[in-house]
Amino acid sequence: MTDIAPRADLTDWIRTPFTGGGVTHDRFEKGSGPGVVLIPELPGLTPEVLGLAEHLVAEGFTVSIPSPFGTPGRETSTGYILGSVSKVCVSAEFKAFATGAHRPIADHVRALASDLNTRTPGAGVGVIGMCFTGGFALAAAVDDSVLASVMSQPSTPFPISRARRIDPGMSPGEFDAVATRAAAGSVCALGLRFSEDRAVPRERFATIAARLGDAFEVIELDSSPGNPGGFSKTAHSVLTGEVRERDGHPAFEARRRVVEFLRERLAGAEPGTTGERP
Repeated sequence: MTDIAPRADLTDWIRTPFTGGGVTHDRFEKGSGPGVVLIPELPGLTPEVLGLAEHLVAEGFTVSIPSPFGTPGRETSTGYILGSVSKVCVSAEFKAFATGAHRPIADHVRALASDLNTRTPGAGVGVIGMCFTGGFALAAAVDDSVLASVMSQPSTPFPISRARRIDPGMSPGEFDAVATRAAAGSVCALGLRFSEDRAVPRERFATIAARLGDAFEVIELDSSPGNPGGFSKTAHSVLTGEVRERDGHPAFEARRRVVEFLRERLAGAEPGTTGERP
């Protein structure tokens, strides 16, 4: 029981370069069991993102983390966040403001997921995206290897207009492909957000729900004034910064549901198992 979010460092994570979708980024991998690709939130692979990653490893998953921006292991700070935002905003790989856009980073994540699937047990893998990368988790589900997509506070494209608020974060062709797979029962998605989070508009989830139907589950945590969880109106990071390790805490329970969701979709994950892949 703590009053700070879980944190970890890069100890025992295996770092290798990975090329996919025409670009190369370092990836960090650890664990055993079914595969989960965890895409960092801005500003990068911080101690809090690693805290979530270690939790997933302890729950019996092989976790593979691409590092497309930031300095792995670096602490979060205002300056670091602003620097990372300024870089991704002008990057053609991410297209932070574009609507109806295909984003090259989604190709990289798909390739990473496909590669992870060949090396881990189970019928397929899961992908988790958060904040700036939240929508990339769903875009990755174009690939047949992805059976579960977790979109935690997806904020791309930045919702500065109505067109951007309703945008699902991928091209129409990608959205059609994901919707077709969802209708066939081949992929399910889970979306998470705080109720007052302006960076993650409800309209975006409504767009996705209209196409995916029952294959899309939404968890909305109350961050309105006086909310029982004690969240501020600026609460944002559902699975990292806002988690407190105690039963009943809303973000803790949301993280628990994510693990259950992954376990339901990916065969072979047993609770509480750990260990490195040989």
